[in-house]
Amino acid sequence: MAIVLQELNAFIVRAKSATYVGDGKHGTPCRPGSHDLRFSEGEWNYLDSYFGGSDFIGEEVVYFAGKPVWAMNYYGRILRDDLLTAARAGQMIKASLSCMYKEERFLGGFEYAEGNLTYVDASEGSADCFHGRETIHCGQEIAYELVYHGGLIKD
Repeated sequence: MAIVLQELNAFIVRAKSATYVGDGKHGTPCRPGSHDLRFSEGEWNYLDSYFGGSDFIGEEVVYFAGKPVWAMNYYGRILRDDLLTAARAGQMIKASLSCMYKEERFLGGFEYAEGNLTYVDASEGSADCFHGRETIHCGQEIAYELVYHGGLIKD
């Protein structure tokens, strides 16, 4: 089964927009203690399953016709809780990603500023194989970071 990267990318953007960024409803956890967000559209299904809050780790998986075809792992944390709360970081991430998704993409090369905060996402690769880092700067200080990597899953 050949996955068309353009279709996959478009689905990922819609799924991410509808779940975390869109304040999607959390579903029944698939693992003890996990927070799970799901999105479905035709034969496409998306699951974002993560643990934690201000410091967190998770995995997103896209299924097509019941088979896992793409995944991404991530780990994020507040580096300077004296400069940035988890709640404010979450607001900034949602605002930033919402703007990026309007460009119909989910990978880096993106910057967004609001007040004294600047969100920066830098990545290498494309949906088939990538890695990257997102940060939130408070003035000149990096107060939050998330590292991620992922790509296509093949049998």
